Amino acid sequence: MKFAAIADVHGNCPALEAVLADIAELGIREIVNLGDHVSGPLEAARTADLLIERGFPSVQGDQDRILVELWRRGTSARGDFRQLGRKHFDWMASMPSTLLYREDVFLCHASPRDDAAFWLDHVTADGSVRASPIDMIEAGAEGVDAELILCGHTHIPRVVRLRDGRMVVNPGSVGLPGYDGRSPVPYVVEVGTPHACYAILERGRAGWSATIRYVPYDSTAMAALARDRGMPTWASAIASGWVER
Repeated sequence: MKFAAIADVHGNCPALEAVLADIAELGIREIVNLGDHVSGPLEAARTADLLIERGFPSVQGDQDRILVELWRRGTSARGDFRQLGRKHFDWMASMPSTLLYREDVFLCHASPRDDAAFWLDHVTADGSVRASPIDMIEAGAEGVDAELILCGHTHIPRVVRLRDGRMVVNPGSVGLPGYDGRSPVPYVVEVGTPHACYAILERGRAGWSATIRYVPYDSTAMAALARDRGMPTWASAIASGWVER
């Protein structure tokens, strides 16, 4: 069994198109999507249309959930919200928070029980972002009866083998290789490359293996669009993989 996992597209349609082309060139036919599809200053509607057309098994990310909540309230001044129509909100609202794929692969956005948690990584008191201790990761996986667990949210690609043999994989972000945050303290995530990122998962005789794959694409237009729409942090991350300070 072999398939690809994508996450955190965040409206970056050229990055998504590059990843889908790369997956197709490798002859991989199955793709799962771990959420945060369209939020941000880029091309929300165009990205949603492409993902709707492809119909991948998908879970709802925290930003998808927030957009749906705003839609149910009736209005928002957010630029991504104003790009979207009813079919896009219906599509995001229909997604589960978790999903069991092919009986042995557990899909979630951030962690099995929290769609906005840092799980495989954590933010320290001084604002550093570091790999989480194995005890913390295993506590988050408690009760998940699947050999392979896939999560996203942090945009940091990571492969972790639990001590009971299960594997947890974050495929990184298709569309946003860096950002800043404020909670629990100010912090910055920087992947260090502008390339779009995804994972290939394959089950062999010895169990699951994972390959993190980086795909080059022309990010110039999306970086310019982010800057024009008042998001210099996104612009620098999309252009370089690093965050302007």
